[in-house]
Formats: sequence, structure tokens, C-alpha cells
Amino acid sequence: MRSCDAIDGDVGNTRARRKRRPRTANGRGNYLRHWGLEFTLHAAAPPTGNPCPRSHPRPGRTRRDAVFGRLRCRRAANRPAKLGEPGVVPEVSLGKRCARLDLRSSADRAIWLELLRGADVLVHGFRADALENLGLDARTRRDIRPGLVDVSLNAYGWSGPWRNRRGFDSLVQMSAGIADSGMTLLGKDRPAPLPVQALDHATGYLMAAAVVCGLTQRLGTGRGFEARASLARTAHLLVSEPVGPATGRLTRAEDDDWSESIEATHFGPARRLRPPLTIGDAPMHWDRPAVQLGSSAPAW
Repeated sequence: MRSCDAIDGDVGNTRARRKRRPRTANGRGNYLRHWGLEFTLHAAAPPTGNPCPRSHPRPGRTRRDAVFGRLRCRRAANRPAKLGEPGVVPEVSLGKRCARLDLRSSADRAIWLELLRGADVLVHGFRADALENLGLDARTRRDIRPGLVDVSLNAYGWSGPWRNRRGFDSLVQMSAGIADSGMTLLGKDRPAPLPVQALDHATGYLMAAAVVCGLTQRLGTGRGFEARASLARTAHLLVSEPVGPATGRLTRAEDDDWSESIEATHFGPARRLRPPLTIGDAPMHWDRPAVQLGSSAPAW
């Protein structure tokens, strides 16, 4: 935008859940958002369970008809209330309402649970044990909201000694050897990550596909759906493919690469890069401009 490891439980190992009775009793998301789906609720993590930035701030209210049907989505963000990433907020918040809740607060927790009971989809990028430490593990979430489509992401996978480690795209590129390969290929004297956040973007498409699969399955069976993704698993898929010769080169955006319309964001008027893809006759679109984090009330 411009101004004026064999890691278990990943998306490849999705699991269906039977519908249960509720008992008494958290930049993927961009791709779904463009087709009318919103991820919107920010939830502050506990000091011992800070979420890993899976993808950028994902954060409360959503109830609108989308290309894939009426969907009410809620997204748990990965930043404590006083922190943020100003450089990426205008990119990851368009099409969303962004609210904040602190799940350590009994009042905010009650609001969060009520939102979850009315949600169709939950997409979250906390560390693997963050919601569990708050008493909101996957089984509890399914009991609170039978039929929930629950798609989660962490940095280093869902098993092994690094499962609860915080991380983000560039760090995982380092850990997976991608940056080392870049150093060798480019003849540099230091690790060279990819020039784009390839793990973030690729995992986002996988998570969007998982949500669509989950909703499709639920329409047919009435059952909920759970999928787990990790940046490390996406890195593994990437490095497992043979390396071909380099083609083309990175260039600066040209005038034709920008949208014609002006977006009246909370940060001022801006133009966005055109979407990278289309699905049939359903173009990417959003009804709301980019907004500040925490600018909406946590309500459907």
C-alpha cells in the first residue's frame, strides 16, 4: 500500500470433530478477508504464553454475507494490548473490525466466550500452549461451540521441543536452512533469507483453504473441523522441492500494479497493489478500509 519437521497436526493432517452439546464453561487471514471473511478479535496473551507472530496482527465483530455464505469469524491476535506493528497494520487490517480483549480479565474472558459461542470460524496464531494455559484448549473450544471450524498456526510445529517457541517468518527461514542456502547461492558472508515473507504468504493460503474445507464439510455433516498449520511445516515443504534455475527478477511496482480506487484508511488515503489472484468470477473485495488495532467494540 502507498500513500496519496515431520510436524504433526499441520494442514495436511486435518481432523473432523463430532458435534457436541455445549458445556458450561482464541500477514493467513488476508486471503479469506478479500472474499468477504473477517478475522477481527484481538486477545491479549498471558505473560507466559505470548503468541508467536504467525502472521501479523490478527485479531470484534463480524456478521455479513460472504462469497462462501454467511460467516461470522473471529481472529485472536498475537500482540499484548500496548504493542503493535505500525508498519504492517494498514496491510493486515483492511476489511476487518479490530477489537481487543484481555483473556486474563474475567470480564473480557466472558465476552470472548460469548463471541466464541456465536462464531463459525476461529483462526488464531498463538503459541501452541497459550490458549491451553488459559483453560481454552481445543476440546474446550469445541465444547463451547459445537461445529466450530478451528484453524490454528504456530511457528515451529505441534510436536517436539520447539512446539511452544515463539517465532516468525524470518526466524523460521533461518532455522530451516533457507537463509543458509540463500547465503551459498548468492555468495554472501551472512545468512540471506528470501526477499519476501514466503512462509507467511504460503501458510496463509493453506489456512484459507482449510477454512473453506472445514465449512464445506460442516455443511454436509454438521461436524466441526480442526486444522493446524506451522511455518516450519511450510518451510519443510518448500525446501523439499528441487531448486530450479532462477528466472526473472524483482522489480519495483509500476503504475499498472496499483489499484485505481483510493482507499480512505484510518491512516489517510492510499492505493493498494492489485490482488495476486482471482477465483473464478469472485474477485477479491472488502467493504471496510484499513483501521487501527483496537478501534472496534468486541461484539457481533
